[in-house]
Amino acid sequence: MGTARPRLEDGHRPLDRPRGRTSRLNWSPQLNAAPADQIRLLDLQALDVRLQQLAHKKKSLPEHAEIESLNKDLTQLRDLLVAATTEESDCAREQTKAEQDVDQVRQRAVRDQQRLDSGAVTSPKDLENLQREIASLAKRQGDLEDVVLEVMERRESAQERVTELTGRVASVQSKIDDATARRDAAFEELDGETATVGKEREVVAGSVPADLLKLYDKLREKEGGVGAAKLYQRRCEGCRLELNITEVNEVKAASPDTVLRCENCRRILVRTSESGL
Repeated sequence: MGTARPRLEDGHRPLDRPRGRTSRLNWSPQLNAAPADQIRLLDLQALDVRLQQLAHKKKSLPEHAEIESLNKDLTQLRDLLVAATTEESDCAREQTKAEQDVDQVRQRAVRDQQRLDSGAVTSPKDLENLQREIASLAKRQGDLEDVVLEVMERRESAQERVTELTGRVASVQSKIDDATARRDAAFEELDGETATVGKEREVVAGSVPADLLKLYDKLREKEGGVGAAKLYQRRCEGCRLELNITEVNEVKAASPDTVLRCENCRRILVRTSESGL
């Protein structure tokens, strides 16, 4: 009969023991590293967290939403401006056509009046027809001039609308330019800090043994950006769960060079003077 497993407290699994064991999890072979090298992982982790924070801050700058909202407003205003400009242009053509119609009627009325005044038309019937046509042309001219006035009013309204929308477009574009400048300034500052932290990370990572760094990077990618966690007052700062007495004893019994793994979150568990052992 096999040896009975120790009873586990709620919410805990045993530490990744230094000795080999079979599990449904795909565990990595046990590593050994100097305590100082393990502690450097905490420095590396802090730098990686800072890099994550900088990337998140860059992605979530308020200027992004501001620029997006302003661009939507700008698109709508430009559409309205195009419509108003088109209306003004249509009114201009309509006004030109109406004015040409008025001019044609006026010229014809002038010719008829000249004929009437010249005395060349002597037939009473022809005179009556000519006078009737002059009167009809006068009414037609008046109607067409009313059309011209109506078109001019619509054109003036469209021009005012174009002027208003042009100003609003310029105002929104100015706001976009301002927000873009603020965003770019923030980018420059964040990129500068990212470059500085990145160089510092390279230095720290270069001082960590290759096999330990490889495991750390693998876990960091798998576990949401955190590959190593401090054991603080018997609590894993990666998953925030406190070790039970069995796990604490295993940690105490483990060699300082043994790279421990938290059984709950699988991250590298780094012991320090604050581990509470």
